[in-house]
Amino acid sequence: MPMSDTQAAHQGASDGPAGGDSVYRHRWPTRLWHWLNAAVLTVMLMSGLMIFNAHPRLYWGHYGANSDRAWLDLEHVRGGVPFPGWITLPSYYSLADARLWHLAFAWLLAGGLVAYLVWAFAGGHLRRDLAPQLEELSPGHLWRDIRDHARLRFPTGAAALHYNVLQKLAYGAVLLLLLPGIVLTGLAMAPAIDAALPALIDLLGGRQSARSLHFLCASGLVAFFAVHIVMVLLAGPVNELRSMLTGYYRLPSAREDRP
Repeated sequence: MPMSDTQAAHQGASDGPAGGDSVYRHRWPTRLWHWLNAAVLTVMLMSGLMIFNAHPRLYWGHYGANSDRAWLDLEHVRGGVPFPGWITLPSYYSLADARLWHLAFAWLLAGGLVAYLVWAFAGGHLRRDLAPQLEELSPGHLWRDIRDHARLRFPTGAAALHYNVLQKLAYGAVLLLLLPGIVLTGLAMAPAIDAALPALIDLLGGRQSARSLHFLCASGLVAFFAVHIVMVLLAGPVNELRSMLTGYYRLPSAREDRP
């Protein structure tokens, strides 16, 4: 699912840019935040998996221990270490080092998210590019977009400048639900925040509920990342990567217009 800021730099005819035209697709705040997030979330995921290895069980409520009933129990997978060293940070077992990595990069994640949301709200990016129109949420429109994605029918020409409704829903969920959720649940698990804002723990249903929600938000981000990479590869990785590095994107031509 390639992202765009829909700002055309090259205008062909009076009806706007067409297939083959080069357009300015990503402004620098989007590009900077994209690559910062890629690095920060990679480190946080790998260190988070090491932290999870220390107690691979998840609970709902305020308390959780080996004798309590867990809704997810991976304690007996791979000898109690469900995630291997090649995907964790550090690669050797060290809960203390994993926490250091995780907390250090958590501040970068939270700060970057707040800065980007302020810019996106102030500049109208969320309202202009991410808010679905009412007609886009109709069952017929949603089904048509799902069908086009399943058949790998990507928009061409000027239509490729804009998000489709599936992209809007996916990016909106990441920006307004998964990323804020992972920050808030992470804060709720910090002892200092527990003492200063006990209401946050109660709002989330308990410390162990916060841990479970944190895990689910992270899983949602991993799922989004996997789909995002697949769609980028299918849509044309060179063009997509160039647009996220330079901002400029060449609009794909309709099949009948290609030589």
